Amino acid sequence: MASVNRPRRSVLYMPGSNARALEKARTLAADGLILDLEDAVAPDAKEDARRQVVEAVQAGGYGGRELLVRVNGLNTPWFHADVTAAAASGAHAILIPKVESADAVRQVEAIMAAAGAPGGMAIWCMMETPRGILKAEEIAAATPRLGGFVMGTSDLAKDLHCAHTPLRLPMVTSLGLCLLAARAYGLAILDGVHLDLNDDAGFEASCVQGLELGFDGKTLIHPKTIDAANRVFAPSEKEVAWSRKIIAAHAEAAAAGKGVVVVDGKLVENLHVENARRVVTLAEQIVALEADLSK
Repeated sequence: MASVNRPRRSVLYMPGSNARALEKARTLAADGLILDLEDAVAPDAKEDARRQVVEAVQAGGYGGRELLVRVNGLNTPWFHADVTAAAASGAHAILIPKVESADAVRQVEAIMAAAGAPGGMAIWCMMETPRGILKAEEIAAATPRLGGFVMGTSDLAKDLHCAHTPLRLPMVTSLGLCLLAARAYGLAILDGVHLDLNDDAGFEASCVQGLELGFDGKTLIHPKTIDAANRVFAPSEKEVAWSRKIIAAHAEAAAAGKGVVVVDGKLVENLHVENARRVVTLAEQIVALEADLSK
């Protein structure tokens, strides 16, 4: 459903109840936005937030950014109206909080279908409870409409009774299980937020760790962190140049009937070329997105 390779280096939460924030989001360099109707919105502002988010998306002006609407949970009084409104908003996806089963995903899918959601509109899942983590594979396989996972590490840490350590060792098992499920079913996956906005070094280290683990990008809670996330999760010039080099060398070898080739002393096989193509495609998409956002 969702393109795993589209840029998702930085995906910023924006409170749906804050009209100025929704407007400002049109000028930010984030690859994606989560327009939030859940945690960032007080109960008495839920309906106004829903209206504002739908109006903002329909008004456009967000360029090539990916737009996700995070609805309220299945057991809340706002859930059905949120999904119905978001389904017709023109957003790229609906993000469901605290998903714990495939049935929950299919329930959202049924409401979307009844509301006339376009076929290309994806469902994303917040993975933020122990039960949800243990059902990660089941959730990933729930429907072809599923686009990706978003790690909700703050809620997860609360439920696990674990600490927010710099290396996040208490959450590595949960992160790994969700990464395995996402990659097994061709989904995108975003790392959780870094809560300390005064800890620039810690934020960057968290981004680097997320990249090394295999995440596509980082969810953010403040615009000041966009640039660092974009830099860390983008392929470096050196990585892109190497990828182009081995793609060309492998193509030349294949034309000569050879299955493998040695480039700069390194054995290059088809698996390396597949990853190189992913890197080059992502780099090209980042260039195109940034050109679009600069207009």
